[in-house]
Amino acid sequence: MALLEKIEEFSEEQMTQMLLSTAVACATVAAVAAAVMVWQKFHKHSHCDQALVLLYEFRHACATPLYVLRHISEHVALEMQAGLNQPGGSQLMMLPTFIEKLPNGCEKGLFYALDLSGTNFRVLRCLLGGPNARVIKQEYEVVAIPRALLLGTSEELFDFIAQRLISFIKLEGPEFQRGHNWNGHQIRELGLTISFPICQTSHNTGILIKWTEGFKIADGVGKDVVAMLQSAMDRQKGFQIRVAVLINDTVGTMAGGHYWNDDVMVGVILGTNTNACYVECNLPEDIQTKSGKMVNIPFYTLPVIYMEWGRFWSSHLPRTYIDEQLDNESVNPGDRGFEKMTGAMYLGEIVRRVLARMAQEANLFGDSVPTKLKQPFILLTLEMSKMHADESPDLRIVDKVLKDVFDIKRTELSERRIVHSVCDTVTMRAARLAAAFIVGILKKIGRDGWDATGVSSRLMALPRDSEHRARLELKRTVVAMDGILYEHYHRFRIYMQAAVYELLSEAAARKLVIELSKDGSGTGASILAACHSEFAPSYS
Repeated sequence: MALLEKIEEFSEEQMTQMLLSTAVACATVAAVAAAVMVWQKFHKHSHCDQALVLLYEFRHACATPLYVLRHISEHVALEMQAGLNQPGGSQLMMLPTFIEKLPNGCEKGLFYALDLSGTNFRVLRCLLGGPNARVIKQEYEVVAIPRALLLGTSEELFDFIAQRLISFIKLEGPEFQRGHNWNGHQIRELGLTISFPICQTSHNTGILIKWTEGFKIADGVGKDVVAMLQSAMDRQKGFQIRVAVLINDTVGTMAGGHYWNDDVMVGVILGTNTNACYVECNLPEDIQTKSGKMVNIPFYTLPVIYMEWGRFWSSHLPRTYIDEQLDNESVNPGDRGFEKMTGAMYLGEIVRRVLARMAQEANLFGDSVPTKLKQPFILLTLEMSKMHADESPDLRIVDKVLKDVFDIKRTELSERRIVHSVCDTVTMRAARLAAAFIVGILKKIGRDGWDATGVSSRLMALPRDSEHRARLELKRTVVAMDGILYEHYHRFRIYMQAAVYELLSEAAARKLVIELSKDGSGTGASILAACHSEFAPSYS
């Protein structure tokens, strides 16, 4: 009752004033809340706008228009010729492989391969059945090299490898043994793939320049790797084994492709690292080896040239501040510029560095830079490719990768779109640069369809001389390709193929085929061993 009496004491004017004050207070709170919401919305779009500015700057710096790609292709072709003409006259090493012939599918018998390309090695046997059966059967085994042997002596290392190779040979099944008996001899022949830097002096000799891939072996440098392995195998009892050929995985890729298709002229690896080899039609009488020594190439040797194109650099390459930063902080500053823009080892890292700058300068993922985003090489190209392939409306795979890799718990769709666009920019540049290099090789061997003036051969008036007409006519050309970028990164492959055909004349584009040629270091090595066999029957 006392409360009611108090309320009745308020005049109507006082009641009106109180209600008005309450309304003003509520309106003020609502206005503040609305202002906060507007500020948050503006702030959110503001940081995305800043990130977009950085994205557009990066995309512009990475641009690869047709005229830039043409300049790069021409530069590659000129550097190739310079490397053939004079030792050290080019960024491209242009090394002879001394391969005497490439396979044609007629090879027959049982042959082995040994792939020593890291702290694991792989042994493989391949049963070849000639032109009708081709590859009948394969088996392989991967062996981890004990850590102690990585720090021991070359004899200990090769003895271990020889022992495991002999153990693998002992497991030959009856079908493989029949293939072994086809050749009527008791010596197994082997193709050896080595990833260490070597100076090759014949198709089955090579001097070790230095140990890499985590090996810290005290001796062996300056010795023939084939002789070291051969001595270790000779110390084993029960089997005779001969190293028929020494190669790298790029040459193996080309050989594997040529086994199925005689038109293969180029072999390319687009994987963790990148490299290429090709058949040179205009080889000088003398050519340099990796040591810089000039040697004479026998007339019977097929001129397969190994390029080392990862070390190429040109002012025409669209290099950005991110590339300069990555190069300066690498273990080999100033070296392998092209590989650092195109190799799978680096693409994910380029994306991470771009995103880290956006997070730092535009608050892309919040007010602070996520800790894991600062960690070098945490984003693998495999994870980057998953984000790039995301076609869902809300880019949920991008969201998942950002959570899993960088521990970024929550992102807006606009932020995820920016991440997706960065992946696309980095991939497109790498793929189009790879295309320009491939076309540079085709230009060097006269398979790009353009004459020296840039006129398409399709438009050139052919002379009446039928022999000259046949000589000018473009031949079918096949590029054998391997590596995770080409095989598994779908958008990279699409961008690369499109750029190749964009650069070629219409006539040359119709004559070009790019094919996957898998496992050059294994299957390709065993097939090349068959080509260089001292015992296998000869087919033509």
